[in-house]
Amino acid sequence: MSTQELLALAQEYGTPTYVFDLEAFRARLRACQQIVGPQVALCFAMKANPFLAAAAAQEVARLEVCSPGELAICEDAGVEPAQIVYSGVNKEPVDIAEALAYGAGVLTAESLLHATYLEQVAAERGQRAQVLLRLSAGSQFGMAREDLLWLVDHRADYPHLDFVGLHYFVGTQRAKLKRQRAELEMLRAFARELACEHAWEPRRLEYGPGLPIAYFDGAEEGDDLAPLRELAPDLQEVARDFELTVEMGRFFAAPCGTYLTRAMDLKRNGDTRYAILDGGMHHVNYFGQMMGLHVPPLRDLSREGCEDDPDTWCLCGSLCTVNDVLVRALELRGLQRGDVLAFSLCGAYAVTEAPALFLSRTLPRVLLREGAGAVTLARDYVESSALNGGRSRR
Repeated sequence: MSTQELLALAQEYGTPTYVFDLEAFRARLRACQQIVGPQVALCFAMKANPFLAAAAAQEVARLEVCSPGELAICEDAGVEPAQIVYSGVNKEPVDIAEALAYGAGVLTAESLLHATYLEQVAAERGQRAQVLLRLSAGSQFGMAREDLLWLVDHRADYPHLDFVGLHYFVGTQRAKLKRQRAELEMLRAFARELACEHAWEPRRLEYGPGLPIAYFDGAEEGDDLAPLRELAPDLQEVARDFELTVEMGRFFAAPCGTYLTRAMDLKRNGDTRYAILDGGMHHVNYFGQMMGLHVPPLRDLSREGCEDDPDTWCLCGSLCTVNDVLVRALELRGLQRGDVLAFSLCGAYAVTEAPALFLSRTLPRVLLREGAGAVTLARDYVESSALNGGRSRR
C-alpha cells in the first residue's frame, strides 16, 4: 500500500489501526496454490487472523478452526461447512455437536477421549463423522503413536466415525526444511505401516509445515515465498500417496497486514531519545522475538523523503511496563510528534496474540482493504475497560 493511501486511512480512521489488505492476501494464496500445484490443497489456519477467514474461504480448499468462537466466525461469514477442519485440543461434546450441526467437513481426534466424544455425539445425531487422527509431534497436541494405533485397531468400536486420515503439525517459524522433509518421510512410512500391519490405509494427510516469515533484517527484500518453492517438490511427491492438505496461517497472512500508530510524545532521558506511541506491544507481536532487540519493517509515513540528519530513537508503547519497547534503537529523519508510523508484516497474530487487554487500553480499529479506495471498517474501537470489570469510557 502506498504512503499516501496509508496516511489517508490514518487521517480518516485514526490510530492505532490495523489495515488488512484482502487483495494482497488473495493474491498470495493464489501464488501459493500455483507453487504447490493442483494436487496439493491449501488450508488457512484462521487463528492467525480471523478477519481474513471469509477471504481465505474464497481461495483455498479448507479452513482450520480450533475453537467454538472460530466456528461462530465462520458461520457468520458464510464459510461453506465442508471447508471446515475442526481441530483443537479441548473439544467437549457440546462443541462437537455444534460443529456437526453446522456440517463441518472433518474433525480431528486429539486423544482417546476425543474419539469417545466424537462417537457419542455422532451416534446421538444419527450420522457418520469424518475424523482425522492427530499424531503428536511430542507436545500436548495430538495422540501418542500407541494411542493412535489402538484406535485404528479398534475402529470397529466407533461405527459412527470414518477415520479418513492423519493430522500432523509441529510448530511455526521453522526455517530448516530438512526437518519438514524428514517429517514427510516419517508420515509416509507410518502410513505404510498402518496399511500393512493394521489393515487401515489413511486416505488424507493434513500437514502443517510451519514455514517461516522473515520479520527482521531486511525482511521485505527478496522472495518471501522461497521456502514454499523449495518444499513444493517434496509436497507434490507426498501427494501421490495421500489427499494432501498443507495447513498454514502465518506464512499466508503475515505480509498482508499493516499496523498504523502515531508518535504521541518525544523526550530525551540521558543519552536516549524516546518516542511514546499510541500503540505498543499489546498490538504488535512478531512471534518468537524480543521486539526491542530487532528492527521490524516500519516507516515514518509523515517524513518520507525528509533529508534531515537521522537521530536514533527508542520506540515505546503506551503500557506501564519496561517491556513495552517496540524498537530499542532506530534511526529516523526529522521525527515529530503526531507522525504516523506504519509497521509492516502485521497480518498474522498481532491482532489476536498480543496482550490486548493489558492496562485496559482501547483495542485498535480493524480495516479491510479490497483495493485502492475500497475499505471496510471491520471492527470499531473497543473499550477493553468494559471487559476488565469496569465500564466503557466512551
